[in-house]
Amino acid sequence: MSSRTAERSGRIAPPAGRGLDPWLLAVVPVVALVALVVAMAATGSGAARLAADPGALVRWGLPAAELLHDGALVVVLGALLFAVGVVPRTRTEGRRPDTADPVPAPEHPLFSATLRLAEAAAVVWTVAALAVLVLSYSDVAGVPVGAGATYTGQLLHYATDIPTGQAQAVIAVVAAAVTTLVFGVRALLGLLLTLLLSCAALVAMALTGHSAGGDDHMAAVNSLGLHLLGVCLWTGGLAVLGWLSPRLSAPDAGTGTLPVGAARGRASSGDRPRVPIAAVVLRRFSAVAFGAFFLVLLSGTVNAAVRIGTWEQLLSGYGRLVLVKTVLTLGLGLAGLAHRRWLVPALETGRLTARRAVWQLVLGELVVMGAVMGVAVALSRTAPPVPEELAPDASAAEILTWYPLPPEPTAASWFTTWRVDWWWLAVVVVLALVYLRAFAQLRRRGDTWSALRAVSWLTGLGLLFYVTSGGVAVYGRVLFSAHMVEHMALTMVVPVFLVLGAPVTLLLKALEPRRDGTRGPREWILRLVHSTFGRVVTHPIVAAVNFAGSIVVFYFTPLFHFTLHYHVGHVFMVTHFLLTGYLFMLVLIGVDPIPRRPGYMMRLVLLLATMVYHAFVGVALMGSDTLLQASWFGNTGRDWGRTAIEDQQLGGALMWGIGELPTVVVAVVVAVMWAIDGSRENRRVDRRADRTDDAELRAYNEMMAGLAERDHRAARR
Repeated sequence: MSSRTAERSGRIAPPAGRGLDPWLLAVVPVVALVALVVAMAATGSGAARLAADPGALVRWGLPAAELLHDGALVVVLGALLFAVGVVPRTRTEGRRPDTADPVPAPEHPLFSATLRLAEAAAVVWTVAALAVLVLSYSDVAGVPVGAGATYTGQLLHYATDIPTGQAQAVIAVVAAAVTTLVFGVRALLGLLLTLLLSCAALVAMALTGHSAGGDDHMAAVNSLGLHLLGVCLWTGGLAVLGWLSPRLSAPDAGTGTLPVGAARGRASSGDRPRVPIAAVVLRRFSAVAFGAFFLVLLSGTVNAAVRIGTWEQLLSGYGRLVLVKTVLTLGLGLAGLAHRRWLVPALETGRLTARRAVWQLVLGELVVMGAVMGVAVALSRTAPPVPEELAPDASAAEILTWYPLPPEPTAASWFTTWRVDWWWLAVVVVLALVYLRAFAQLRRRGDTWSALRAVSWLTGLGLLFYVTSGGVAVYGRVLFSAHMVEHMALTMVVPVFLVLGAPVTLLLKALEPRRDGTRGPREWILRLVHSTFGRVVTHPIVAAVNFAGSIVVFYFTPLFHFTLHYHVGHVFMVTHFLLTGYLFMLVLIGVDPIPRRPGYMMRLVLLLATMVYHAFVGVALMGSDTLLQASWFGNTGRDWGRTAIEDQQLGGALMWGIGELPTVVVAVVVAVMWAIDGSRENRRVDRRADRTDDAELRAYNEMMAGLAERDHRAARR
């Protein structure tokens, strides 16, 4: 057999360096740039739009800088994602199994190459972010770069006082910080935190541009943020695969493990097949890309619907770009499905070489993705059909909250009034799918898991969706009382159902451990549970103080103003209330593993203390004549319902009342758990007595008899 035939059959590995050469990735920015130029020319985005034209350099240089910025950002995110959980950090093959070897395991070449790519992309990202900041100011001000004696001062004013400039300045600072970290951090936890810091740039990007206005501000911001996240993980992962392709196909790349059943024809209950590392990497990235595709498609549809009001507007310049982008995205999804169904399994079974598999997956998808990015940048430079500014006759509620004043609440309107929060809907759907998949996997494996726990988890997620998107959320923007109901539901009602679902225990049972030097979801969960941070936040006293003290921190400090006026603040508020309630309920009634769980009597004491504290704050609000955040709740322009101060006093009463019922329910659950645990302990003692024929009791009786005999002899003397 010739070497070429052997290589095609997959029986030998191709020579090192014969994979997809990284220089072929240069095709991607070229395609993206061509798509950008064509799209801008077709829509007229590159023409002068202002009376004071900043010049062709700014008009065409800004989109090019934005394209470079976006490309570098997605590469940074993709590289950090791969380093954190896709490629091995160290070489584990050929190492002695004993622990006496003091020599640390060498860094894996795939890990080193991934971080080198992250370092280079981070530098480009930082430079491009600064260029976008400068060129954006020139574009807004209508002046060429560096023109005039006041240019620097006005640029500083733009970066510190104008919202768009502030967001761009934040992105530049985040890029510089990430660049510093990727050059110095090698620990997986540090890289994970760096990845999360990089995502802060996505938040800033979602808060600017077309998402700043429109008829549905929160939908625009949330859908754009989800869209950016999906695009970055998908595109960034493809770029990293292209960069790693020569090393993935090298003979010394190593092998890895796949979950049981992932490799066709090799699955058995106790067998975890060792396959080429390229197959493992592609399989893991395929799962990420599969989720990212649906995230990109659905969030893009929502985002476009906010900015395109009628079917006729699909034929506008903006609408045509949306259609082109949608077609390209669907094509990418079909290509990804084909790769997931046929290409990756063929690589796992040896019917396809690593070189050809990576080349086929990366180059095909990444070139199309480059065109998508070019169209996306052109979209950001094109005015949407739906105006982004508020109407001149906007009501006070619209000016303050971005939404019209809802109708006067009735018993029915609390359940018929909806404003979908797409961020939390995405969270609910993802958490439900992950739980149900783990539940089904456990059942297929023959293990047992209570269906009542699954029902409890899904009920909690359903309540979370209602609280964040239903009537409570809509009226919570204009009524303090509704805001308080939202708070109490998030912190005392929803967590009870979520905690009883025991999601951590389910995932630890369902997920397969990794044995190839990477840290997957199961490893990260265990790392978090046993970390110092996990021990601190789940400490009973800390959890109780955080649970009760959040009321004072949010309602009697400037943080309340931040959560009302800024979208990021609102998301932070919901997240904080949900997590503090979850951690407190986890300590009280949870079965998921935590480092320290108090005794049942201590749990009841903590529960009683927080109930008294809630009642105290509620009574204080009921008797207060000072309106909290008067600039908000006093200026909504309501012509129905109670006055603002009366509504606040009602909110205090609701806080007291709503807090009582969940507290009683939790107390009953703790008491039942105490009784069950006591019965279990009694049965354990009885079984031990049966095994030993009451040896402990006989020994005790003999000891007592001996003491009595001794006392009797002493008395006779």
